[in-house]
Amino acid sequence: MPISLEEVLHDHLHNSGLKLVTAESCTGGLISDRITDIPGSSEYFIGGVIAYAYEAKAALLGVSWDTLNTKGAVSRETVLEMARGARQALKADIAISVSGIAGPGGGTPEKPVGFTWVGLATPKGEWARQFTWDGNRAENKKYSCDAALQFVLDYLDGKLK
Repeated sequence: MPISLEEVLHDHLHNSGLKLVTAESCTGGLISDRITDIPGSSEYFIGGVIAYAYEAKAALLGVSWDTLNTKGAVSRETVLEMARGARQALKADIAISVSGIAGPGGGTPEKPVGFTWVGLATPKGEWARQFTWDGNRAENKKYSCDAALQFVLDYLDGKLK
């Protein structure tokens, strides 16, 4: 049976001393769920914030209203502020964030269904990646979760500059 992304993540973080947190919007806690499916994840996973609405992004993660009103919830700027806010609030080394349009509605010509941003904040820098998935709601959430876990692994593997 192939090893899952969350199992690979466990292998990287187990006993590393590094702490991970999540800031999730469109995935609704799926990233945190998958991380905590692995026994021993409490060694490195502090917790997560599910900030679905603008109000939660602002109040819980410190995303600025200016960013939300000018760039939107699904933007590079927002996911970076989400990751930064989660990392600071929960005192973690690594924070991964995601905001997207899971579907089936909510898309626009500029940001169609499946349009997603993933952010990463660490002591060494901040990065963001954009994706446009072509699945249904459940598939788009899974793809976003996979992308987020892979993003953390890429950081841990030294692949981000």
